Amino acid sequence: QVQLVESGGGLVQPGGSLRLSCATSGFPLDDYAIGWFRQAPGKEREAVACRSNSDGTRYYADSVKGRFTLSVDNAKNLVSLQMNSLKPEDTGIYYCGADGSYSVAAGIIRGSINWIEYEYWGQGTQVTVSS
Repeated sequence: QVQLVESGGGLVQPGGSLRLSCATSGFPLDDYAIGWFRQAPGKEREAVACRSNSDGTRYYADSVKGRFTLSVDNAKNLVSLQMNSLKPEDTGIYYCGADGSYSVAAGIIRGSINWIEYEYWGQGTQVTVSS
């Protein structure tokens, strides 16, 4: 069955870095849209970085552009999120999501991301940016 397992969260000071990992199994990573999402207390889940399986297009939220980098290792079935220059507003639970539908892949290319459309989710990993 499809499984997504996140790791790498923790407490970091502002300006610091973290690298999140999402170990995937049960589906061909190349054939699925994959993304990182986050949810802060009292707020809706939001897309942080996504990759379309259609053409490899990357989407990054404006708030993380230039600081976060999504990478995919198909051989290891691993999706990573390198987060640099972290800010307190980056605090939240970070989730890895995957979906195999064409509409989701096309949405990434258009820059239109709706987390509700993603079918598979990991359990999340907490990231706290605080001094």
